[in-house]
Amino acid sequence: MTSDRDTPAGRLVIETVRAAVADAALPAHAVLAVALSGGLDSTVLLDAAVRCFGAARVVAFHVHHGLSLNADAWDAHCERFAASLGVSYAVRRVEVARAGGESLEAAARDARYRALDALCDEYGAAALLIAHHADDQAETVLLQLLRGAGVAGLAAMAPQHANGAVARLRPLLRLLRAQLEQYAHERDLSWIDDESNADTRYARNALRHDVLPVLAVHFPGFRDALARTASHAASAQRLLDQLARIDLAQAAHDDEPDALRLDALLALEPERAINLMRHWIRACGLQAASTARIADMLRQLRDTAAARDGHALRVDHAGHCLRAYRNALFWETGDSADAPDLDAGASAPRNAVEWEWQGEEVWRLPQWRGSFVFEPVAAPDGDVVGEGVLRAAPLVARSRAGGERMRVAAEAPSRTLKNLFQERGVPAWKRDVPLLFIGEALLYVPHLGVNREAAPAAAHGPLRRISWRPDLLLA
Repeated sequence: MTSDRDTPAGRLVIETVRAAVADAALPAHAVLAVALSGGLDSTVLLDAAVRCFGAARVVAFHVHHGLSLNADAWDAHCERFAASLGVSYAVRRVEVARAGGESLEAAARDARYRALDALCDEYGAAALLIAHHADDQAETVLLQLLRGAGVAGLAAMAPQHANGAVARLRPLLRLLRAQLEQYAHERDLSWIDDESNADTRYARNALRHDVLPVLAVHFPGFRDALARTASHAASAQRLLDQLARIDLAQAAHDDEPDALRLDALLALEPERAINLMRHWIRACGLQAASTARIADMLRQLRDTAAARDGHALRVDHAGHCLRAYRNALFWETGDSADAPDLDAGASAPRNAVEWEWQGEEVWRLPQWRGSFVFEPVAAPDGDVVGEGVLRAAPLVARSRAGGERMRVAAEAPSRTLKNLFQERGVPAWKRDVPLLFIGEALLYVPHLGVNREAAPAAAHGPLRRISWRPDLLLA
């Protein structure tokens, strides 16, 4: 709450924080988490949040990166400050691991937000308050401009952003650092200074110390101007997202979830196709790709479509592989492009595994990254066999050798697995699955079902439905 002793600067901070949380339309008495680094900005934000909403509604979260020799001291400082306000405090230690080409700043930021999201989930926080201010926003817009970023990059930091069940709020985004300093001095707050903030080898620090002071002399209103640029870019990005959602609905594949129709994508103008691909990649939960990377994907897709050879497509991105099959474009988990195409004569890479079945529900096969599941059922339907069949001989899991045959129904003719896979539209790289034998008889094939030549339709006794579950799909 404000008091009669508050200066205009003090009232401005309090009113700004209160308004930002009100605009988020959170549930009454929702828990509010503050990301507390111990620096000036987050110190002011935590103090103001407690004054606005009371200590009982606020929790302070600190992320210990271990990158500085002073990291333990910062943690202790933050804990003391939270205790002085009567606020619950939690710390999460993280290890900053950089992927190829990723900067230390980016890796630390990703690790920090993962930790903060986990803490919000643990403490039931409805919103995470982050202390970025107008100077931070100006730095971000300039950095994105210098990197040649697109509209999404120029939109910089949003005042409010939904991240799952937790809202990320930046209540101080319209306030200058100088205003926060005035508030802190009036409240007699103490804070820590991260020594790395003075290292101008980092691009953001170089802008902060060497560029922005010069801009402030010649263009005093540059922060407001850059904030307007970010706002305009955010509006433009919302329109692009709306267009992408329209295109996604029209290009969605009828039979394959999360897949696109290749012909619909390639029918779009290049810029619109890039926009759809960027939106689709995000919708699939994958790491964003650069415009150049997406343009290269589209080039390969056009070449593939022209050659009518979907098997030739290989685009690896963020631990997934982009694949095309029968006009369906989709992402496969992992580097599926390395799966052998046995229909083209590749040799089976894995040894057979034998197992005496004793009523278990799951047979884990790590070399195939999945499991056979034997689910008890009450009635015979689908891929169901009697338990007596499973106990008749050892179960054996083998890779395809080529030429195997099966009957998908008792009255159906025996056909090769290759023909059945093609008939059911199973892409070649999805055929690298273990075959389940009972002794020497083929019993079950993932994507195709039970071989009724080995196990006629079960009608009596305890029954089990057989299925194959990749690791990511096994509950």
